[in-house]
Amino acid sequence: MPNSSALVLERVYKRYGTGPQSVEALNDVSLRVAPNEFLSIIGPSGCGKSTLLNLIAGIDTPTSGRIWVAGHELAQLSDDARSDLRLKHIGFVFQSFNLFPTFTAEENVTWPLEFLGVHWREARQRADAALAEVELDASARRRRPAGLSGGEQQRVAIARALVTKPRLLVADEPTGNLDSRTGQSILDLMQMLNREQHLTIVLVTHSPVAAACGHRILELSDGRVLRETRQVAEAVGSA
Repeated sequence: MPNSSALVLERVYKRYGTGPQSVEALNDVSLRVAPNEFLSIIGPSGCGKSTLLNLIAGIDTPTSGRIWVAGHELAQLSDDARSDLRLKHIGFVFQSFNLFPTFTAEENVTWPLEFLGVHWREARQRADAALAEVELDASARRRRPAGLSGGEQQRVAIARALVTKPRLLVADEPTGNLDSRTGQSILDLMQMLNREQHLTIVLVTHSPVAAACGHRILELSDGRVLRETRQVAEAVGSA
């Protein structure tokens, strides 16, 4: 795989179970994502979107095919090495936010840095910088999730994904639990991060509005790539 690619999938298949009751979640999926590209993957529930994200993250393994992330072929890495790759190079944003309810916004953003051995003072500074980057009001940073709006919680989740300074941001239906106005503000934020921070983004969604934020749209149906649409004419590359 050329080192210039942020993400590559080569003829990836994923089947769950064996025999006549088995389910084919992905069927011959190949794609290549350049650094600083914003790729949207769209499709209905059950089309294989979440399976694809789990494979990209190394949480699951393909039945066949090869996957590279940040120049590393996942099949060649140990479990610990894959965990380390996820921690250092991949940021995750989820539909359900996945914040710790007893932690403040700042504490939710700080905790991944503990696994990197970052001193608490530096960790707090990096958390504050990440929360400022996603434009969360200073008054909200010491509140717990129950005291935050849905949009504020998603901004905290994005800050948590950014605080380890990943190369790749993977977002799984990040606007699914938000109203249209708040969801658009999150999409605007992600576009800004891609444009100004040169972050590679893979967005999974069932929403055509959300998908339209990407440079390229990949449509999945029944585990296969149905079609691909490029949103911009200019080439996308690293800064």
